[in-house]
Amino acid sequence: MDSSFPDWNVKFREQNESYFMESSSCDMSLAMSFLSIIIAIIGLTGNIIVLQLLGFHMHRNTFSVYIFNLAGANFLFLCTHIVFSLENLIRHFHFINIHMALFSGNVTILAYIAGVSMITAISVEYWLSVLWPTWYHAQRPKHTSTVICTLLWVLSLLLSLWNWIICEVLDYIYNWDMCWKLALMIVVWLLVLFVVLSRSNQALLFRVFCGSEHTPVTRLLVTIVLTALVFLICGFGIGICFFYWMKEENSIMPCNYFYEIILLLSGVNSCANPIICLLVGSIKHCQFQCGTLRLILQRAIQDTPEEEDEEVEEVVEQEGGEEDEEDEESTTL
Repeated sequence: MDSSFPDWNVKFREQNESYFMESSSCDMSLAMSFLSIIIAIIGLTGNIIVLQLLGFHMHRNTFSVYIFNLAGANFLFLCTHIVFSLENLIRHFHFINIHMALFSGNVTILAYIAGVSMITAISVEYWLSVLWPTWYHAQRPKHTSTVICTLLWVLSLLLSLWNWIICEVLDYIYNWDMCWKLALMIVVWLLVLFVVLSRSNQALLFRVFCGSEHTPVTRLLVTIVLTALVFLICGFGIGICFFYWMKEENSIMPCNYFYEIILLLSGVNSCANPIICLLVGSIKHCQFQCGTLRLILQRAIQDTPEEEDEEVEEVVEQEGGEEDEEDEESTTL
């Protein structure tokens, strides 16, 4: 009878150790869920500011159209990001199998594919403008950016709708082959975008720093390269893993530490672009300079060398003064 006590003590210690490890993992998962929500709120605020400035207070150019659509895709993604984080928190406290993210999962697929496509499109277009500047400025149609963004949104919407119909409406269990063929199609499209994005940015950097012809380093180039770099680090593999988890019925479980890291990095990727624009637009002659948000954003997306920024600032200030006068006239009327 005495020999049974050591076995009981060993089991008791093992249970305590496993409970301690699980509780500590749950505490870390809970903290990361709260951090993900905070990051998402910051990202939503930044993308709303970008959408408002580019949509109502600034004249759009070739590349600002892509930035505007990228901000819209990031805004949608961060909205669903908050939904998933809240779902994980609810499961953590109540351990209830809820499916509040059923519809938001398809919106996530739409926003993610659209965002990746916009980043790739702006990188390729800037690469073409640097590689063949004469052809680009002379032969490029005027509304190319708008047409490309519209086509990318339509493609992203079709892929997300197919995913919703095949994998959810028609029941994933009875359409397993079709559902995973669609998943493979989306993964292949993401791989194509990844290859094109990485190669175009490599070609840009090689042309600027190692090319025979002198290519000036503009703020727009820095903005594009940094945005692509953040995506390659935080966003690409996350999208594939996240899409795979969308197919699993119980993929979102409480105390899933790896899932929380994936969710956190995806939020960082979607809120990075406004922060990058803020930093790039604020730095002038290697020093931080204050200014209006409109002026900072205008600097960040200008494809001109730093020496010509004074002309850009004068134009922006004149436009701002004209808008202020129009607002005063409308209020007096």
